[in-house]
Amino acid sequence: MGLFSRLGTLIRSNINELINKSEDPEKMLNQVLVDMKAQLVEAKKQVAVAIADEKRVKKQYEQEANKAAEWERKAMLAVKAGDDALARAALARKHEHGEVAETLKQQWEAQKQSVEQLKGALRGLDNKIEEAKRKRNILVSRQKRAEAQRTINETLSNINSTSAFDTFERMSDRVTQIEAEAEAVAEIGGALPEASLESQFKALEASSGVDDDLSALKSKMALQAAEQERERRALAGEVEPEPAAGGDEAVADDEVEDAAKGAEIDAQLEELKKKLSAT
Repeated sequence: MGLFSRLGTLIRSNINELINKSEDPEKMLNQVLVDMKAQLVEAKKQVAVAIADEKRVKKQYEQEANKAAEWERKAMLAVKAGDDALARAALARKHEHGEVAETLKQQWEAQKQSVEQLKGALRGLDNKIEEAKRKRNILVSRQKRAEAQRTINETLSNINSTSAFDTFERMSDRVTQIEAEAEAVAEIGGALPEASLESQFKALEASSGVDDDLSALKSKMALQAAEQERERRALAGEVEPEPAAGGDEAVADDEVEDAAKGAEIDAQLEELKKKLSAT
């Protein structure tokens, strides 16, 4: 096989392959129907021509038959008139028109039979076109169902593929990580207020202890001041007023009691300040 022959075979095979791949059943069937309808129109034209020819031949046959009958009538008139020569001439003309009429009759009958055959073929072609339409509709419906099924199968195949499930697994791990991070942030956010509250209570307890120490210190200092004042008076020889009852011990007790009351008042004042600051 020569190079050009092999190249031609290769080109034809590629072209046929491209044609097969590019064939759309619906488009191809529609085109077949268009071609069949065009053939039907052409067939109708041919049948119409044949019918016209059949009518024309029939009309010619009838005209020749009528002429033959007319010459026969004239021959009969000549016979009645006793003119046999004229009768022979009329019969000769009748014979001529009769032969032509017979020939036209044969043509007309043949043409009529041909027209009937063409009409039958035309009806058959029309029926085939209607059948082709029904088959086209069925095939197109099957094609669409097959394409839909193929699309569904391809989609399911893609969903069932390993890569698709790997993607879901990765996204699931990612969502789990995000949830863990959110829980960690929430836990940290909840712990900070608790720690802050704990530190506030500790500071409050420390402040309360200091206030108590301060009140005790003030009471102690008041007692010491009262004791020093009493000693100073005794050394100076100052005469203290006679106690109503209990003597010096009663006076000292009153002074200590007054100092204690003052310290208690101071402590209550500090406690009041602490409550006001807390509110």
